[in-house]
Amino acid sequence: QVQLVESGGALVQPGGSLRLSCAASGSILSIYPVGWYRQAPGKQRELVAGITSGARIIYADFVKGRFTISRDYAKNTVYLQMNSLKPEDTAVYYCSVDYRDMRHWGQGTQVTVSS
Repeated sequence: QVQLVESGGALVQPGGSLRLSCAASGSILSIYPVGWYRQAPGKQRELVAGITSGARIIYADFVKGRFTISRDYAKNTVYLQMNSLKPEDTAVYYCSVDYRDMRHWGQGTQVTVSS
């Protein structure tokens, strides 16, 4: 069973930074495609950033230049560094991994950007 655990969400002021972490047991996050998604109230879940099977990194247009996705192979952890946060970045952020023809999700971590 795949278990993903996100952490790092918080209340932050506009212009601030946060780093989200996603951890799992074993080496699953170091091998398979991973992604960060977010879902704001009343909206659909949307892709924020991902690392494909070919290790290509992709970003949604609305976070380019502000967010960075990365992997720590030693810790089997995926990060999302978020800078220059805006109120519209407020959402629950989820990490995912594509494993055995399924997309597995964590429980989510709340990010609130407000003054």
